[in-house]
Formats: sequence, C-alpha cells, structure tokens
Amino acid sequence: MTETLRHTRTRQKTRDWNTDYALRAGIEGTIRQATAVTGTRRARYRGLTKTHLEHIYSAVALNLIRLNAWWNDRPLDLTRTSHLTRLEHTLTT
Repeated sequence: MTETLRHTRTRQKTRDWNTDYALRAGIEGTIRQATAVTGTRRARYRGLTKTHLEHIYSAVALNLIRLNAWWNDRPLDLTRTSHLTRLEHTLTT
C-alpha cells in the first residue's frame, strides 16, 4: 500500500473528514433532487436571461417541496426497496 493511500485512509477516520463528507453528501442529494424533480440537466430556453430565470424558478420549487415535507413531517425521499424485499415483508406479516 502506498503512503498516500495509507494517509488518506487514516484521515477518513477523523471527525473533520466525516463532517466535510456529510456536507458533500447533502449537496449531492440536493443536486440529485433538482435534476429529478425539475429536469435541470438541460435548459429549456435559449439565452442567459431566460435560463437564469428557469434556474430561479427551479430553486423556488425545490424550496417549496422541502418546506412542505418539513411542515408535514414526511421524508423527502424514501429509500428504494426492491420488489422482492417488499414481497418478503408482506409474506412475513
């Protein structure tokens, strides 16, 4: 094992690294939600002004979705379960 890899693995066990990684995971979750809900991978309009306005509307929509979820105490995204797992749960109950 190289020295760099060993150093990186020991750094991953620190609290600071875990805090930074949790922040990164939250940002990536927001980006995933934005692309899934509003379809922001491609702009619908031509021109910087219209594209900027589309991004603002998308951000407002995401904020409203998150506020609604927070006010109603429901999670934003449930963990995906396979059909086989759901079938197993129904058969055991």
